[in-house]
Amino acid sequence: MSQYSKYHLVDLLRERIEKHQNKTALRYAANEAGDISWQKLGQRVEKLALALLGAGVETQEKVAIFSRNMPEWTIADLAILWCRGVSVPVYSTNTAGQTAYILRDAGVKLVFVGEQAQLDSILGVSKDYPELERVIVLDTCVDLRGCDKACYLDDFVANQDADAQRDELNKRLSATSLDDLLTLIYTSGTTGEPKGVMLDYRNVAAAFKLHDSRLTLTEDDVSLCFLPLSHVFERAWTYYTLYRGATNVYMRDPGAIKDVLLSVRPTVMCAVPRIFEKIHAAILAKVEQAKPVQKKIFRWALKVGGKNFALQQQGRRPGAALRLSMAIADKLVFSKLRAGLGGRMRFMPCGGARLESDIDLFFQSIGTNIKIGYGLSETTATISCYDEQFRLGTCGTPLPSVQMRIGAESEIQVKADTIMRGYLNKPEATAEAFTEDGWFRTGDAGYIDDDGNVVMTERLKDLMKTSGGKYIAPQVVEGALVRDHFVEQVAIVADARNYVSALIVPAFESLEEYAHSIGMKFESRMDLIRNSQIQEMFHKRLGELQGELARFEQVKKFTLLPREFSLELGEITPTLKLRRKVIMERFHKEIDAMYHKA
Repeated sequence: MSQYSKYHLVDLLRERIEKHQNKTALRYAANEAGDISWQKLGQRVEKLALALLGAGVETQEKVAIFSRNMPEWTIADLAILWCRGVSVPVYSTNTAGQTAYILRDAGVKLVFVGEQAQLDSILGVSKDYPELERVIVLDTCVDLRGCDKACYLDDFVANQDADAQRDELNKRLSATSLDDLLTLIYTSGTTGEPKGVMLDYRNVAAAFKLHDSRLTLTEDDVSLCFLPLSHVFERAWTYYTLYRGATNVYMRDPGAIKDVLLSVRPTVMCAVPRIFEKIHAAILAKVEQAKPVQKKIFRWALKVGGKNFALQQQGRRPGAALRLSMAIADKLVFSKLRAGLGGRMRFMPCGGARLESDIDLFFQSIGTNIKIGYGLSETTATISCYDEQFRLGTCGTPLPSVQMRIGAESEIQVKADTIMRGYLNKPEATAEAFTEDGWFRTGDAGYIDDDGNVVMTERLKDLMKTSGGKYIAPQVVEGALVRDHFVEQVAIVADARNYVSALIVPAFESLEEYAHSIGMKFESRMDLIRNSQIQEMFHKRLGELQGELARFEQVKKFTLLPREFSLELGEITPTLKLRRKVIMERFHKEIDAMYHKA
């Protein structure tokens, strides 16, 4: 018997439904509808699965979900899995062209869509994709535009003969296999066209077992589903949350995170480093405006918190004096800062990019347990993360039974039962993703320290080489700059150039406050960023921020941009990674101006 036989996702969730009954499984963050109990979840998933069978969904057929986060996303996902189908998530912000590519590559005939934007995009795609047979709309507020292929979720379920499909559903549920394909997750495509990562039930089962050895998630936990479910991180975490019997709370609009944290008060939540960078910058900006005595208390408290954290990492208990100081620091400072995250957060898995050690230390010192991890879509998300004791600046240690080694060009290579089956329809890309002796090539450079901690230094494909032959890891430089509360986004330029420059998107709310505070007059963002005082202020701050960078890594010239890099324009991915090629092409005039020789 396989070591993962008891971890089949569908079997596990059916057990949870039977066990928990009236306990809340799914919740709407915005209170647009009532909570969904485990019993109701089971009923809704079963009815939809029967309807999918009635619509002709075959075993291992690909069905797409094109929507922002909502409980119906997960209900659709689980119904597909109940049928032994394969769910194919599509980022809600994808363009029509990106969506069409995924539907064609996966051979999708039926798609769930969330809101008006996704339906309108699908209607544009369907004209050139006659293979698309059905569009099921999750939100009843959507105008179907008279499309004969489209219907609302409730109508789709009501119009199928459930009884006629019950035997077939029971047959498929009794034939669940770890070898079945579970999902296709398309990479966000920072370079080239996206690839469909094939993950099976064995991959997810292995991930469950590995996470059980490192994390403690209970039936009393409340997880906020904040990152896009179309990405492997939130998707795998949602599966894990439900497997552990916790409550999953869904928010559609990531921009509403501040208010949702205060109303939901989650105990766990997946996050990306940018969230912590922005919170950290906002806190420091407030401290700058505080009275001298408040600044002094804040700095004292951080020092106390840092000492306490250092002792924890050594496995030592703080003395009576430090415990008293921590109690005072917590009451005066830390508890108020944690209240911004809802006040109940036990831990926050974090991945997707590098988090600077000083920001990590700040949150650990105030009692916010960030669990930095490392993983990819191809590894079913996390394969290393912080344990109870950990080293800042690392991605923790590999999860049990995950093997890691450092290959050519310092590439991190992995062997684990969570590694994908391959890329759909791309045998050459699949072959390139593995070494001759079967190790998965992550494409990330790094090293493993003497204590077994994984340190990711840069994406190999992102490395830039200056005209002087120096290699620049852009994430390192950008990470140093976005710590500043006046900086929202940064894209550095260095490839084949004789020095490093940067395109900087200011944090305009903070910048406008600063401008008003010094009596500066401006009529537009362009006026603001062209002002000599603002230029000089950024020049000075960049000098301070780059103190720990080597001279050849430091930004010599910069251009302030009047708008953020855009998801809609293809300048960033849905997971907020820069699409450097697009940015370099779109802002080539600004870049050339920084290298123009008078």
